[in-house]
Amino acid sequence: MKIETIAIHAGNNIDEASRAVIQPITLSTTFERGPEGDYPGGFIYTRAGNPNRQSLEQVLFRLEGGADACAFSSGNAAGGCVFQALEPGSHIIAPEDMYHGLRNQINEVFRGIHEVTYVDMMDLEKVERSILPNTKLIWLETPSNPLLKITDIKAIVSIAKRNNIIVACDNTFATPLFQRPLELGCDIVMHSTTKYLGGHSDVLGGALITKEQNAFWTRIRSIHELSGAVPSPFDCFLIVRGIKTFPYRMRGHAENALKIARYLEDHPSVEKVFYPGLESHPQHEIAKTQMQGWGGMLSFLVKGGVTEALQAINKVTIFTQATSLGGVESLIEHRASIEGPQTKTPQNLLRVSVGLENVEDLLKDLDQALSL
Repeated sequence: MKIETIAIHAGNNIDEASRAVIQPITLSTTFERGPEGDYPGGFIYTRAGNPNRQSLEQVLFRLEGGADACAFSSGNAAGGCVFQALEPGSHIIAPEDMYHGLRNQINEVFRGIHEVTYVDMMDLEKVERSILPNTKLIWLETPSNPLLKITDIKAIVSIAKRNNIIVACDNTFATPLFQRPLELGCDIVMHSTTKYLGGHSDVLGGALITKEQNAFWTRIRSIHELSGAVPSPFDCFLIVRGIKTFPYRMRGHAENALKIARYLEDHPSVEKVFYPGLESHPQHEIAKTQMQGWGGMLSFLVKGGVTEALQAINKVTIFTQATSLGGVESLIEHRASIEGPQTKTPQNLLRVSVGLENVEDLLKDLDQALSL
């Protein structure tokens, strides 16, 4: 099946009792045992498994072309489970511009448990030089947040495989419609399902999808069940519902984003635009080899500095000034202020999640906001 059909059908089971076309929400926390003490329905306790979570996990691994998936209560819980599954004392190589939530988690929660080296993933020689005898994981994020850097996935995978290192890729920005990390050689894909997969800014979630059901995945599955960082049945229902339309939504996000990126690139109040679909993007040629679309995220530098950036962001009327991304509504934010004092993000950078409004309305809003 093609991805649009998978999105609609792979996460849905017609209810046997009522014949409801849309799978109902199963709120029960526990399930009846059979006469022999077995579990004829296949479920024991909702932390271990639930019909709605099973449906969500099924559609997730089908979308990414994987072998299995685990749905989590948040994207950070999903990423954290990978770090938990590593043996203590493991060394991790991660992007220098890694999403700040996961970077803070490694630095704080796993401090004294794992070592980490942050590198520029564009510099393949530096990545290779960073490998230590105890390096067990290379974490990728492409396109990156918020500078939209593109990592050459195949090149990193080649380095990793020569050294028996696991490669995990955060595919949240690209989604399985526009990028297929497992097909490019990665072992694990991570998503914040809060974003484009849920798609409506009303449910928190995360996911891991594996290429193979190997020993490392078995450990992830065990941690997932034992730690209990699982989404509720209602959250699973909402994400499955969002996934049904996500391929078509993503095309709209990407179409609007490219038009806005081209507009901003020519705007006199804009210093620079970061969007992989632009020919001016430093890794545009790499993106063309591994992406089938450019996504709905972009960022840009306002000429001047932080004062001018804040003036612009406070003048928008259709864009909402808010953190997060991937919803149908357009969001804009001053990224450095959310990342804290240790941020390396330029102070005049604004990150934009381009929504599904009429693009002419969005362009007019940006035009008046940037008329400083």
